[in-house]
Amino acid sequence: MKLEELKPEAHGPGDWPLGRLLGAASRAVERAWYEALEARGLTHAGLIVLHFVELGIRSQSDLARVAQVEAQTMSRTVDRLEREGLVTREPDPADRRRHIVTMTPQGRSAFEAVRGLEDEVFPRVDDPEALRAALIQIVSASPPRQSR
Repeated sequence: MKLEELKPEAHGPGDWPLGRLLGAASRAVERAWYEALEARGLTHAGLIVLHFVELGIRSQSDLARVAQVEAQTMSRTVDRLEREGLVTREPDPADRRRHIVTMTPQGRSAFEAVRGLEDEVFPRVDDPEALRAALIQIVSASPPRQSR
């Protein structure tokens, strides 16, 4: 084997299989995203909850279903957001077994502070709409996560 064949630049991303590219891109974006959210006092899971509450999903069980996470996982995330003063959680007057999650003014401020964060954090691509469409196609083709 020739020495130049061992140089990393001779085997860069342009030579990688698609699965490795997707994995490496996912890890790089995820790392930058988590760090940017942490710097603003949020977690990825917390942002998901705030996003869905903003969309009008209020029941904790509905939040878990839509986020495709276990009820216990959602409960822990809502617990953390509640401790941080970003949401409140109260029994549903119509069904005391359900909990209604509401964003506080502090939660709204935190949510507003991350609008546009993607533009700051994610690298520019030539055709963002095509990338988004391809990612939606990949995610949509994946089987839904099964509850255990």
